[in-house]
Amino acid sequence: MRVSDRILALIRRIFHNNPEFRHDSFKHVARFAPIIPFMGGRPDLSKTLNRVVTFADGSNPLHFGAPIVLAAGANKTALRICDYANMGFGGISVGTATRHVREGNTHRPRIGFLEKDRAIHNSMGLNNDGVEAVTRRTDAQIAAAHRNQMCVGISVAETPGLTDENEKVKDIVESFSIAYRVADYIEINVSCPNTGENRLDLDMSFIEKIFSEIKKYRDAQSYRKAVYAKLSPDMAEAHTATIMDALVKAGVNGVVIGNTYPTKKLADLPVHAKYDELTPLRADGDRGGMSGRPLYENMVKNVKFIREHYPQMSVIACGGIDHGYKIYDLLKLGVDAVQCYSVVAFRWMAAHAMRRELEEALSKDGYRTLADYDAKNPK
Repeated sequence: MRVSDRILALIRRIFHNNPEFRHDSFKHVARFAPIIPFMGGRPDLSKTLNRVVTFADGSNPLHFGAPIVLAAGANKTALRICDYANMGFGGISVGTATRHVREGNTHRPRIGFLEKDRAIHNSMGLNNDGVEAVTRRTDAQIAAAHRNQMCVGISVAETPGLTDENEKVKDIVESFSIAYRVADYIEINVSCPNTGENRLDLDMSFIEKIFSEIKKYRDAQSYRKAVYAKLSPDMAEAHTATIMDALVKAGVNGVVIGNTYPTKKLADLPVHAKYDELTPLRADGDRGGMSGRPLYENMVKNVKFIREHYPQMSVIACGGIDHGYKIYDLLKLGVDAVQCYSVVAFRWMAAHAMRRELEEALSKDGYRTLADYDAKNPK
């Protein structure tokens, strides 16, 4: 740990009883990073780590300033998107947004830190300002984000609380169509464990209906944008394969592997924490979903499975990514980009640090830029 990382650890101890303060403060840190002398936060426009992701179906390519994307949940509102370029990110998924405004989980606390495991568990409950507001704000800022070498996706999900299946499908397709007009890519969250309702990725007939309707919508448009499905990291390989088959059939471009890990299955991860010791984050006593370092090995296993069996699918890796050498390992496995968020609580200016580490890893293998690596290692 560097001195700056120890400062972060001290901040976490000071605000141990108010973990959501750190979550909320990140947007202010991102905003003022360029004018705080010891932070040195500003966009990295060097192009050393630029990556272009292309798609066989002719979907618009994605241009990342670096293959390090701020995961959905960090900026739920789409306010001040460009501030996150100050923190070193080459892309961002804003949201997750639902068709209507949501207050989210009203229980407090709804975030907890697991210091020994360098992890976080949360049950925010998809609080957001609604997809129309998120899309409108994104539209006003996306050109500036591109100038700062940021690719901007919008994450959407079904509005919790709906009971009629047809109404559920209509809800998520409407959110998708609104986001589709503006975002560089659309990320469909079918795996959120934090709303107190069943995850969509456990219901195959519903998954098939959703993506069938999304396919109809895309095929009717004059332009084609990339669509990713965000899946849960805890599924058995057989179920993952069943979902992947449905996504391929529906023309989905790729997957984000994966979402937060259900804490009820905590014993399956290499962690010190025990489920019963975690702070309850909902009124029903549930402990939400976990993110952070313990998810890494499980995520790599899932990435390897998808890259082996579905090589045509784009993969964005998400889970436990906290070092540039890990990113390099994932790039060598064939991922197009990575998403992270929890790491910013444990590493000072985490994305900038991981950029430097990724550049170092590339240099050790004789590559001056990520484009050089891509040219010599085509998929």
